[in-house]
Amino acid sequence: MEITLNNEPMTIGGESITVETLLEMKKYTFRLRIVKINGRIIDRDTYAREMIHDGDTVQVIYLMSGG
Repeated sequence: MEITLNNEPMTIGGESITVETLLEMKKYTFRLRIVKINGRIIDRDTYAREMIHDGDTVQVIYLMSGG
């Protein structure tokens, strides 16, 4: 399947993947993050159930603080 991850095209085997699996596959381990699929914010508690499908646009946004 073809998705767009953080504005970059990406090919993944299969027809769908969970958010949790994608984060593990890409080694996105930073805790303070927001995941959006097609502009919809995904609740952290549903990462293991929320599916990403062919053609979806996924954004992983890290929350940073500074001074």
